Amino acid sequence: MQISAKTKINDLLKSYPNLVDFFIGKSPKFKHLKNPMMRKTIGKIATLKQVAEMGDLDLELLLNEIEKEIRNVSQKTDSLPMLESSQAVSDPKERQEILKGIIRDLHQGVDLETLKQRFRELIKDIDPAEIAKMEQSLIDEGMPESEVKRLCDVHVAVFEESLEKYEMARVPAGHPVHTLLEENRAAEALMEEIDHLINTIESSSDKEVYTGYVQRLQHLLDKLADINLHYLKKENQLFPLMEAEGLSGPPQVMWAIHDDIRAMIKNLKNLLSEANMTEAVSAAKRLLVSIRDMIYKEDHVLFPMTLNILSESDWIKVKHGEAEVGYAWIEPVEGWQPEMEEKPAPEVPNGAIHLDTGLLSAEAINLMLTHLPVDLTFVNDQDEVAYYSQGKERIFARSPGIIGRKVQKCHPPKSVHIVEEILEKMKDGKRDQAEFWLQLGGKFIHIRYFAVRNAHGEYKGCLEVSQDVTEIRKLEGEQRLLQWQ
Repeated sequence: MQISAKTKINDLLKSYPNLVDFFIGKSPKFKHLKNPMMRKTIGKIATLKQVAEMGDLDLELLLNEIEKEIRNVSQKTDSLPMLESSQAVSDPKERQEILKGIIRDLHQGVDLETLKQRFRELIKDIDPAEIAKMEQSLIDEGMPESEVKRLCDVHVAVFEESLEKYEMARVPAGHPVHTLLEENRAAEALMEEIDHLINTIESSSDKEVYTGYVQRLQHLLDKLADINLHYLKKENQLFPLMEAEGLSGPPQVMWAIHDDIRAMIKNLKNLLSEANMTEAVSAAKRLLVSIRDMIYKEDHVLFPMTLNILSESDWIKVKHGEAEVGYAWIEPVEGWQPEMEEKPAPEVPNGAIHLDTGLLSAEAINLMLTHLPVDLTFVNDQDEVAYYSQGKERIFARSPGIIGRKVQKCHPPKSVHIVEEILEKMKDGKRDQAEFWLQLGGKFIHIRYFAVRNAHGEYKGCLEVSQDVTEIRKLEGEQRLLQWQ
């Protein structure tokens, strides 16, 4: 490569990774070049001219010494037995064992550049799906998911050069991956705004500057918190399909990082509300690094991998479900028209009932309804009692004799007019809910009536829900950890 004052440090080190030690020997200020994340961020914009200024070095002398170091390294490596391109390992099983060996050594503390060189010589390039399968295999063999998570970013750094060259299949507008990618671009634009504010705050020691910008920062952070919708789509849409393909470990690792990012957002909100300038700036920087690292893993590993392993019918399922979760910062565009795959209808267990979101037997449905901590009574569109749940302890007595009976006949005359009014307004579409609460035998009872309508908005009945909320009303604070009574 042509080396000049405008050469980016990251580009130089990609071509000549051994120069990391050369730079560190020139100045302790360059020790951060050991950090692959630092190279991916600052290294992509810092030129050799800027590097020379940072290290108080003469630029022309530095350029000459770099070229000399490259020649020396080239002479040494030319004498080493290197594998030719045709000798790169191609057998899938053998490749997986080599990849696992590289990652095991990484966890044992072997130098990153040494392992990257081993990868270049033995594997050369990599499919994102191979990384996921390798991590899954390591977890299956006993490596804790927490350990995989701890060095997840460094795993990607080992294969970064190959991943940068990998071209992901193009996806049309409206495809779930296209939508997720657009959300990532929106997140990056939002984080650039936050970066600018942080730099403004950090460059001034005047607390008034912080006070003036903190409201804007809080607003941007509230917007950034919508990244939760992006993560929920992954967790609820992509991860189950990956698990069905035998990849359960990598999703769990990524989910744990999602939770870390959620916690970091919450912590930063607290720091901003407390006007803690120093800690807030530091926390904001850590948050942005974590989100950008996640975006890199999505763009270069997760999305290319899922496009390779998931079928068209899988993506149709993702498309149908994503609107229920929602979208972060963007409105999805139309355009993707998938071709439905002809598949035989799945076998339905005997007695199973198709519901909107699953299959349940009549027995399971009955058990669910009787185990809810509420009493249910359903009145159909003819005002007839069609069902009531028979739990262990009912609040109001019911007996089989009321099934098929007009609901008006199940109430004392003095309250029938209230029943009539509720049903009339629900049928007319004027009301969807009515509620009451009362004291009964030392208990606080909450009673609600819900209009039940079909997808076309047609009235199909009324559901009564009664609940003893005596103990619920006593709750205070939070209980986030499991505590058996």
